[in-house]
Amino acid sequence: MSKEQLHEIVSEMREELQGLSDYIYENPELGLNEYKSSQAHVDLLRKHGFDVEYPYLGFDTAFKATFDSGKEGPTVAYLSEYDALPGIGHGCGHNMLGTVDTGAGIALSKVVGEVGGRVVVLGTPAEETDGVKVDMANVDTFDDVDVALCTHPSDQNLMSNVSLAMEALEFEFFGKTAHAAGAPWEGINALDAAINMFNMVNAGRQQLRPDARVHGIIVEGGVAANIIPEYTRVQFYVRSLDINYLQKVKDMVIRSAEAASSAAGTTMKFRNFEKTYYNMITNQKLSDTYNANAADLGIEMIDAGEDLSGSIDMGNVSQVVPSIHSYYEITDGVPTAGHTVEFREATRTEFGYKAMMRTVEILARTGFDVITKPELLAEINEEFNKIEKVN
Repeated sequence: MSKEQLHEIVSEMREELQGLSDYIYENPELGLNEYKSSQAHVDLLRKHGFDVEYPYLGFDTAFKATFDSGKEGPTVAYLSEYDALPGIGHGCGHNMLGTVDTGAGIALSKVVGEVGGRVVVLGTPAEETDGVKVDMANVDTFDDVDVALCTHPSDQNLMSNVSLAMEALEFEFFGKTAHAAGAPWEGINALDAAINMFNMVNAGRQQLRPDARVHGIIVEGGVAANIIPEYTRVQFYVRSLDINYLQKVKDMVIRSAEAASSAAGTTMKFRNFEKTYYNMITNQKLSDTYNANAADLGIEMIDAGEDLSGSIDMGNVSQVVPSIHSYYEITDGVPTAGHTVEFREATRTEFGYKAMMRTVEILARTGFDVITKPELLAEINEEFNKIEKVN
């Protein structure tokens, strides 16, 4: 069995993989509600002989699909996403993202009977909001997995690199109503506390490292201009390049809220309104293997350095198993931001479909290398064991 045979296997899958991507495009579903999307993935995986746990980990739209060769060998996991965005549907391209990773798992499953090992495809809901990869990383999902791979559509072919660790913080301020004109002195203005907090956070940014990000909104700021607001609610995303420094940024934001509340005379409480995303730690040896397979198929992967500024739940996975999260171009040379209608439509172009199929093959070839080259897996593990993980 050779990697060249994978090319024929992947080529024969174009119709059903394009059909899967298009079906999910036409049925966009928000995180934790991806019922049609997850079912479509599960149906295809079962068709190709995978044993599927669905639902998985108590999430209705998560799944774990396994193809076991029955022979000794490593376990390669591919992580599929399929949640949409409110308003614009698949503006992040997760219809194509999940299809690529599921397709790679299916393609690799066609050869493990000969070369050994196992293939796992994980259906991972709600990446855009409250990613289930976090839950998977917190339990035993990856205990028997040797490497984990995920790819994302983009307007460039980008090497796996970094992502920002992120905390999602919500603050509530509680005051007292009063007539804003007739007796404002009888009120305690919760909106003052919220505005104070934003001003203090803005001042605190001066002392933050360049990689840190703090950004927020007022979710609830009062009900009428002639009523002193008794309740306000604000939400902040707090980010940095590593989870340990993130704690310092988070502490600054919390102190700002406490001081703002004290100054306004309100009471305050806070919570995490979404899960914490850890920073992505790319396994460079695994990434080099992916990049070499891309080059074999005529794709030059670009090193973006630390310019990537988003946060992904794959970061949590990378803390527990050697991982990569690369990006593949679907926009035919046109700079196109994610989370836009234009990016959504790129998932329905011929260029996008060809990129999708090439990436399926690159991922399958990379999994093949991990399974058939014990020295490669040893180097991947050696690197992983040296990295600084979450304290």
